Amino acid sequence: MMASLREQEAFIAGLSRAEKTQVLQWVARDLGGAFSGIESAPEVSGGETRIVRTRIPVWVLVPSRRFGISRHHCLRR
Repeated sequence: MMASLREQEAFIAGLSRAEKTQVLQWVARDLGGAFSGIESAPEVSGGETRIVRTRIPVWVLVPSRRFGISRHHCLRR
């Protein structure tokens, strides 16, 4: 199973930002609202998946965390 997850991670890394956004939307939809703090609407931020009631795209959070920026700092902007 871990090898499969690593393969999927490598595959996803090769996708464009738009394709990654689509994958994230599919996963969030499949989890049935488990991530109710994430939403997407075509008329807001170009339809990018974002934190609810903000214009902060989800894809910004992962690199920010890698650079040591806290979630609180990311969300208060």
